[in-house]
Amino acid sequence: MKLGVIFPQTEIGSDPGAVREFAQAAEELGYNQILAYEHVLGADITNRPDWKGMYTIDSAFHEPFVLFGYLAGVTKDITLATGIVILPQRQTALVAKQAAEVDVLSNGRLRMGIGLGWNQLEYEAMGKDFHNRGQRVTEQVELLRLLWTQESVTFEGEWESVIGAGINPMPVQRPIPIWMGGNADAVLRRIATQSDGWIAPIKPDADGRKRVEEMYALAGEAGRDSSAIGIEGRTDIKNATEDDWATAVAAWHDLGATHLDVSTMGAGLETPQQHIDAIRHFKTVADALK
Repeated sequence: MKLGVIFPQTEIGSDPGAVREFAQAAEELGYNQILAYEHVLGADITNRPDWKGMYTIDSAFHEPFVLFGYLAGVTKDITLATGIVILPQRQTALVAKQAAEVDVLSNGRLRMGIGLGWNQLEYEAMGKDFHNRGQRVTEQVELLRLLWTQESVTFEGEWESVIGAGINPMPVQRPIPIWMGGNADAVLRRIATQSDGWIAPIKPDADGRKRVEEMYALAGEAGRDSSAIGIEGRTDIKNATEDDWATAVAAWHDLGATHLDVSTMGAGLETPQQHIDAIRHFKTVADALK
């Protein structure tokens, strides 16, 4: 099971040096991947008394493709994973171009996690339909893989159309791995049929195991080998002891996770160095279990 860190988006701040130091520390500590969340816009809740979203205009988010373009130049081996890019609110061809560029600059280290998102405000501001996002994403994934593997693409779908065009430069990975996040039944079906892996918002317990088994069964029905579909879990520094961390690592391993990321957000850490110290501490605990 490969260990990763979740980039502390909302707490790292805007100092490029701190961003660089966190990524380099994760790599030097032996973490396999850095996973970054995304939100393009935050809601101003001044006139939204019923707002229930987790994030607002006060929540900082570095744009993942630009962030990874920077990190590609200051790291050497660590995988750069989006978790998740909200694909249906973005232009597919532009995403293909941006992802390919990150893959080129990082020498093939991008893993693209995608999902549908929940923030209707963002969809409206970016000119995309929130209500058919699940239907559109299947077509988007198909087009992305064509653009990453064929110099000239002709694709005419219900929502996407590219006629005799392609991106240049092409990515190092052809295609770039696509993982999907989410836990709805429709999402599990897409993961089972289309995805290279599942960024799984579940707990490593009996209910979580049931969902994994359901996804694997759907993959079998689609003629896919379940071993070809990775599973990425998450655990948190906050409100947890070393014993809790060890239990979480063991539980995700027993569940069959291929990747596990640790988040330092929300743990009351006040400086970038404290985030680095926290992932160092966690890695020491995890390594002791080997």
